[in-house]
Amino acid sequence: MRMKFKPWAREELETSPFYIDNPQDYKNKWKTAFEKEQDIHIELGCGKGNFIAKLSKQNQNINYIAIDLIDAMLGMTKRNVEAEYGIRKSTDAEIIEDEIEKQKVVKNLKLTRYDISRISDIIGKEDKIKRIYINFCNPWPRGKHHKKRLTSERQLEQYKKFLQGEIFFKTDDDNLFEDSIKYFERSGFKIEKITYDLANENLFWNGEENIETEHEKMFKDKGIKIKALIVEK
Repeated sequence: MRMKFKPWAREELETSPFYIDNPQDYKNKWKTAFEKEQDIHIELGCGKGNFIAKLSKQNQNINYIAIDLIDAMLGMTKRNVEAEYGIRKSTDAEIIEDEIEKQKVVKNLKLTRYDISRISDIIGKEDKIKRIYINFCNPWPRGKHHKKRLTSERQLEQYKKFLQGEIFFKTDDDNLFEDSIKYFERSGFKIEKITYDLANENLFWNGEENIETEHEKMFKDKGIKIKALIVEK
């Protein structure tokens, strides 16, 4: 997703207590970044953050790391998280109380900026990641770019270094989905569940609610079926 430069994003991120600007320093010790020691889930490519905002608010017993490369995108994520937690009236409005202390209510989520193609530089085996979310990532349709996919075999080999649980993956793109099935199988992952029409499977995520992303709503409105996988290491 392309997004216009947002001059406020960098400053807001740097003053946010739930943003981490030095993720390399937390490799193998992400548990120290959170107030409580509990299972850690990560979202790769969090976009504007509507998904992770709702997910973290609903599940206070889980710690979350949301990663993206673009400051403007993470800035929108930060504001959407604030809106979900009642710190900001909306993503376009001023913060309700202009105090960093107010933002400390977000205790189980950390945002960070990093190139996901090098994710093993910032997350290690000792971090014991229990789940990875990959939602509507760039399909990179041209063959020479397939290695850039977040589900490519090269990426999966990195995830295997620190993942101790499962990957939740969903996409609108048919070719990416079919290729990803092959990537997972060749990389030794077990496909636990699969659907080619997520909207008609209310309990697909093992009883957990399906939180729709901005892209998901857009594709559904266009009549495009959402494909999804749960795979285990």
